[in-house]
Amino acid sequence: MSRPLLRVGDTGRVEAVCVVHAEIEVRGRVGRSAIDKRPVDGRVAVSTLGLAGDHVCDTVNHGGVHQAVYAYDEHDARRWGGELDRDLPAGWFGENLRLSGLPISDAVLGAHLTIGDTLLEVSAPRVPCSSFQQWTGERQWVKRFTLRSDTGAYFRVLTEGTIGAGDEARVVHVPAHGITVRDLFTGADPALLERLRTEEPTISDDVRRQIDRHTRTRADVDLEVRS
Repeated sequence: MSRPLLRVGDTGRVEAVCVVHAEIEVRGRVGRSAIDKRPVDGRVAVSTLGLAGDHVCDTVNHGGVHQAVYAYDEHDARRWGGELDRDLPAGWFGENLRLSGLPISDAVLGAHLTIGDTLLEVSAPRVPCSSFQQWTGERQWVKRFTLRSDTGAYFRVLTEGTIGAGDEARVVHVPAHGITVRDLFTGADPALLERLRTEEPTISDDVRRQIDRHTRTRADVDLEVRS
């Protein structure tokens, strides 16, 4: 069950700021991943391409201005930790920010949050990949993560600045269309997602491709039902 949507004025807290600790070897085309992120002390500079000291290895599928900062919700991390019977410290999900008090997977796309002196915009859900699967070591992790759809959220950086553990995260703008990160990830209502093309003009090409995939999938299902 999804949690309440983020609303203007809602606040949370940055529990940890995480950057790459070390690259790891993974099977597949890229061969290496920067998913091993761990908390760092002090304030961290945030630019339009992400946090100082952080990077991605697979630049085709990760990174860029629309995936500059990735945040995961402490509530969801604790829930997973209970199910997996293991501690899931900040950075375990490959996140840059571990946030508490905000149901980030139910943030409206295009919503703005202030953290420290930065201004961030919710831009996309996290789509689990094979590197994530290998990193966790959990059986059928991608399938389980997908079914739960507590994806966390990527952000664009609208105003550069610094972020540190303990900072308040405050929602200052929520678009009227109301379409959430979870809505986009699950694709349960492709017709609703089509509104993003006109009502949220800053969406990335990757988000447009996600909408296209959901539309094709629904069309295929409808065709099977009719035949």
